[in-house]
Amino acid sequence: MRTVEGDLPGAELGVCDAHDHLFLRSPRLPGEELSDADAAEQQLRAYAEHGGRGLVQWTPYGLGRRSGALVELARRTGVRLVAATGLHQAQHYAEEPPSDPAELFVQELTVGMRGGVCGESPRAGLIKVAGDFHGLGPYARRSMAAAAEAHHATGAPIAVHLELGTAATDVLAFLCDQREVPPSSVLLGHLGRCPDVRMQREAARSGAWLVFDGPSRTHHATDCRLFDSLADLVQQGHGNQVLLGGDTVTATARAETGVPYVTRVLRPRVARELGEQVARQFFVGNPARAFTVQWKS
Repeated sequence: MRTVEGDLPGAELGVCDAHDHLFLRSPRLPGEELSDADAAEQQLRAYAEHGGRGLVQWTPYGLGRRSGALVELARRTGVRLVAATGLHQAQHYAEEPPSDPAELFVQELTVGMRGGVCGESPRAGLIKVAGDFHGLGPYARRSMAAAAEAHHATGAPIAVHLELGTAATDVLAFLCDQREVPPSSVLLGHLGRCPDVRMQREAARSGAWLVFDGPSRTHHATDCRLFDSLADLVQQGHGNQVLLGGDTVTATARAETGVPYVTRVLRPRVARELGEQVARQFFVGNPARAFTVQWKS
């Protein structure tokens, strides 16, 4: 597991929020920036008070991820933080994408992320890319091709934003069938935003990680159907592929739910509804396996 403080055994993650954001900035979200380090620290401390030990930030290159601040936050709070390289959808950038994204991803995974301050330039621990609504356009394919190239060079897992939970089969066909990325290295984000249980079962049969990360999105079909999906996947024998997170992407979401919701509300409810053993699997065992990598460089 590659954290902002260095490589550690996967067991060091403990109870883990597998998809969230402490820092994020996008021209698509004016006035909703997450940029305050003190506020991020308060979020992490409240998260830790309810048992949180690890958090994976999916904010990719160019969206204000504040890699140097992540190092200081990890040191001050004791929460293990994993950071991302990668590219989101083109609409989230005001400037042109890097000319060679694969080279950028590899550099940030093996040498250090761009944008560190005060000499802090930690390495990323995963690659984040994004699909489109019910398909993959040219930009998405270019980003995913670069992610696959970087995965083969480093071993890093690839986390994928599924637009409104769609196009999981397209993503798997492109990354796994065409680009030969093992499904066990692919994390399908936002799977719960399209509450189609049959689609979720099909994605599960691929062997990919199934990421349910909706508490901050009250206008999506997330919490209201989350436990139906989770119970079904456990019943179908796919509980060992499920990851849970908060995906707090805006200041509004931070005020309404925030990172602490994952340990304060979500984990206890999983334990009540599905049992403590399943809760431990979702929040401890599965993240330890998903983010443990045999790094090639």
